[in-house]
Amino acid sequence: MTTLSTKPKPSTLHTLTVDPLAPYNRVHSLLYSLGILALLYHHCTTFLAPPSFLSLLLFLADLVLAFMWGLVQPFRWRSVRRREFPDRLIDTVGRKNLPALDVFICTADPHKEPPMSVVSTALSVMAFDYPTDRLSVYISDDGGSEVTLFAFMEAAMFARYWLPFCRENGLQERSPEAYFSSSVGGNSDKMKAMYQSMKEKVESALQRGYVAGNDLIATPKELEIFKKWKGFTRRDHPSIIQVLLESSKDTDIMGDALPNLIYLSREKNINSPHHFKAGALNTLVRVSSIMTNAPVVLTLDCDMYSNDPQAPLRALCYLLDPAMASNLAYVQFPQHFQGLNEDDIYGGEVKRLFRINPRGVDGFSGPSYVGSNCFFDRRALHPSPLAPLSSHDASEPRDRGSLHLDSVLKRAHEVASCNYEVGTKWGSTIGFRYGSLVEDYHTGYRLHCEGWKSTFCDPERPAFVGDAPKNLNDALGQVKRWCIGFLEVAISKHNPLTFGIRNASLPVGLCYAYYAYWGSWCIPLTIYAFLPPLALTYQKRLFPEVFDPWFYLYVYLFLAAYITDLVDFLRAKGSIHRWWNDQRIWMVRGLTSHLFGTIQFALNHVGISTPGFNVTSKVIEEEQSERYDKGMFDFGIASPFFVILGTAAIVNLSSFVIGIARAARIEGVFNEMFLHLFLSGFIVVNCLPIYEAMFLRKDGGKMPGNVTLISILVAGFFYLIGYFMFII
Repeated sequence: MTTLSTKPKPSTLHTLTVDPLAPYNRVHSLLYSLGILALLYHHCTTFLAPPSFLSLLLFLADLVLAFMWGLVQPFRWRSVRRREFPDRLIDTVGRKNLPALDVFICTADPHKEPPMSVVSTALSVMAFDYPTDRLSVYISDDGGSEVTLFAFMEAAMFARYWLPFCRENGLQERSPEAYFSSSVGGNSDKMKAMYQSMKEKVESALQRGYVAGNDLIATPKELEIFKKWKGFTRRDHPSIIQVLLESSKDTDIMGDALPNLIYLSREKNINSPHHFKAGALNTLVRVSSIMTNAPVVLTLDCDMYSNDPQAPLRALCYLLDPAMASNLAYVQFPQHFQGLNEDDIYGGEVKRLFRINPRGVDGFSGPSYVGSNCFFDRRALHPSPLAPLSSHDASEPRDRGSLHLDSVLKRAHEVASCNYEVGTKWGSTIGFRYGSLVEDYHTGYRLHCEGWKSTFCDPERPAFVGDAPKNLNDALGQVKRWCIGFLEVAISKHNPLTFGIRNASLPVGLCYAYYAYWGSWCIPLTIYAFLPPLALTYQKRLFPEVFDPWFYLYVYLFLAAYITDLVDFLRAKGSIHRWWNDQRIWMVRGLTSHLFGTIQFALNHVGISTPGFNVTSKVIEEEQSERYDKGMFDFGIASPFFVILGTAAIVNLSSFVIGIARAARIEGVFNEMFLHLFLSGFIVVNCLPIYEAMFLRKDGGKMPGNVTLISILVAGFFYLIGYFMFII
């Protein structure tokens, strides 16, 4: 058996080129830095002499903008692009010598993460262009759902037909859900009928809410398994491990070995912390170490299916490179999303997080871990074996004939128990790290601080494709959770500006600090959303008038920032329409996700309880889907997010109308208040979908009447505050 010690020639497997615009980016950074320093000097010499509360607010906003701009610069210093050659890997290493691969897929709620979508994800990786006797797929079901297990029992039978079908037809898209929803998939009637039958049985079980004791059970063995669920709850149940397929015993209809397929639901106890997804992943690390112990581990979100069967080979082009292998912790693929509407109104691509910034930091120690599509060297997660494992060396994959042995299963149940981690270093220095809702960011950051490196692999064909939230409230709630998790790292002893810079490097520390302080965007965006329009209403100048030399500094800083962002977006294969929506959703997130996330974090930090972790729903209603496909924003629920958005929209619209009316009547007002008018007008244009939802639309996605009313009342309150700030 082969481990990662295989040594092909490094030059044959991959190449690296530095972005040709890197020198221009550095020149721009220098010029823009001088502009920011000039602006801060202007604040100190003009608006702070004598200082006032309003000038201090404006100074704070620009100071935070300058701080965040400084943190993001290392992403632009040495952006690189890589290319790998999987065919050369096979020629050099040979298929029989490829290292074993364990795949981890986590799910937590069958009603928000439909079992059939999870099944399709698992089947897509089971169909990797990879030796099936060296491939194991683990399903972690943190919901403890009998329906999810039933779905995978059905999937195990379907896999006997699906995997040969993929090989015979040379499919690239090997998720049955994605394949059969495409025009190509419609031509495979027999296979589609089998899939549809499986889907109907699983969805029927999901609607009933149970499996045992009804006509869905096919065999006495299944009935015996599901009897275990009696008395189970999602938060209180023993560990469950079921080997659904075993490579040494199970074959497909062509007689070829099937991959191992193992279902796991770790022990849950309401009195024991479970650490959310990080805890589930650490349990998978331990259980897989007992059962298969592959040297390469792939973590995958339950809705992120394989779109390129050669993805493991691409990752191994780096993991098997002897010049990199000694300290290469993981290879990160970007997240791509299907089903986004034409102009991506909710910014679901998240290009900066998943594609642009990873290329930038790949020029240093490598990209951060983003929770999915990531191939790990097991040594980075678990440097020492869980002895005693077996008679085999710990660095070798387990004997495939031993998965059903009582001794193996007993040991696997032990390491999946609630108490196993007590008194150990799991979650602190071993495995996926605890202490933050964003366990992926925290884990990648800590690995980089420990001397490990990573690599960004972004092939022309997306290797993995998933679902972005198509519900605006869910999309904003997801980012709010990220902000809370980032802030948890920022205030810990592992702060990237101290611990990160000291233990990794200055550029890497700054890059991780950019995300750690992501929630800080709420400060300047909230101030600029309300202060300039209120000043415009009461005709109090905050910015230089036209023809003042300082006026051109503001113009330069605004245009340079937006043009640079547009160029980066277009070079990452974006469109102008998508860029416009991306910058709009950035402002929306600043007023909602970042603001509420920062407030919730602060409340939690002082001991005030707030709602905890929520799984983002992958289910979307038909009417909601139709509105989304038409590019219509959905404000159909009474969310606090929409109250603050409605308030900002009303304040800026009324102030802009008042300002334009005054400028038309009074000479000199336009020149004096031009920047105020421009900012309010710019926000008004970005808020057009909000006005439409508040006053024009009649469909289910319109702004609820009570939200509109509250927004108007809060806007009036802001004007009252403005009266006392600007007049009295």
